[in-house]
Amino acid sequence: MRLSTKGRYAVTAMLDLALSSGKGPVTLADISVNQGISLSYLEQLFAALRAKKLVRGVRGPGGGYYLGKTPEEISIANIICAVDEWVEFTRCGGRENCREGQRCLTHHLWDQLSDEIFRFLSDITLQDLVERGRAGKVDVDGAGLGLGQDKGRRAA
Repeated sequence: MRLSTKGRYAVTAMLDLALSSGKGPVTLADISVNQGISLSYLEQLFAALRAKKLVRGVRGPGGGYYLGKTPEEISIANIICAVDEWVEFTRCGGRENCREGQRCLTHHLWDQLSDEIFRFLSDITLQDLVERGRAGKVDVDGAGLGLGQDKGRRAA
């Protein structure tokens, strides 16, 4: 099972915001261009992220979005859960009725794997991804995180 584009795009957009932290509000149009994510899809994601207070918006000319918390306070699991997305490896969605209403033999294995992935993503923050990118461990402009090229947004 794979994480869907909904979760991936939410993490990508939030990382874009984190990389722009301290430079003023970022518009969804900027993120759309930079990351190759449709504007209407970003609007849906940001409605969910705003509801969980992971982002805050500023209206009007010069408006856009800021992170709702510091990058150190936002885990990747927070982002994925905010957009109602989760990777569940059990066939039954955790209800323990995978085999004719009964728990299958491997239910605990798949349930444990889901928990391990959640813990793993809970231990990684946006700040960790920013630092990895700056240290050269992750390509923050391209394939390493699935991010698009920065097309000169906010050039001085």
